[in-house]
Amino acid sequence: MLQCEHVTKRYGKITACSDISFQLDEGSVTVLLGPNGAGKSTIMKSIIGLLRFEGSIFIGGYSPADSEARRMLGYIPELPALYPNLTVWEHMEFLARAYKLKNYRDKAEALLKRFELYDHRKKFGDELSKGMQQKLNICLGLLPEPQILLLDEPMIGLDPHAIKEVRSLILELREEGRTILLSTHIIDSVDMLWDRTIIMQNGSLKANVTREELEESGRSLEDLFFAVTEGLERDDVSETVRESEE
Repeated sequence: MLQCEHVTKRYGKITACSDISFQLDEGSVTVLLGPNGAGKSTIMKSIIGLLRFEGSIFIGGYSPADSEARRMLGYIPELPALYPNLTVWEHMEFLARAYKLKNYRDKAEALLKRFELYDHRKKFGDELSKGMQQKLNICLGLLPEPQILLLDEPMIGLDPHAIKEVRSLILELREEGRTILLSTHIIDSVDMLWDRTIIMQNGSLKANVTREELEESGRSLEDLFFAVTEGLERDDVSETVRESEE
């Protein structure tokens, strides 16, 4: 469904991502883990076509610049980019028109109600709290019903109810056969959601492990994360990492 092959992104002499390769299967949830500055957002922005890069990315067989790929992709960025002079509802209308969506009103209303924004639908973007802005950001990303959804730190700034709804939605989308790539550095927020985890550090891919592979090792996702990012000397965890890279 989505393939990254030897993706490298440089900003002058600085390498943000180096030789990143992985594949996401249809109907799966992949968690992209790593400390701040690991290159998670860079690889996501490369996938959706916001950055130029070396290497190849294929979305359903298409390049990120292809219109077919763009129709398949949805993106929820870490920081909401709302229009201060548009209301909550006008944001939903604007996106629907941009994607040429038909019969979107029921879907838009359901999303706003689910994230407790429906009663605030007449508020302007700059009148919303940070948490409400993030919830609107999520609603906008879900409205076009993309086949592949990229979420960059989606739970930062959310209240417990909204976090619960995001987690439930991710599981629902997987059941519908959607493909999810979720970037975070908060491990416990995604512990029960993932089918595969990809761990990055300093712009490099350090591990690519399925849930089954990790469970067979008898270790937790947290064990693996710290073994990879802090270089802990745990032979059994290190063996899991080595096997995932073969």
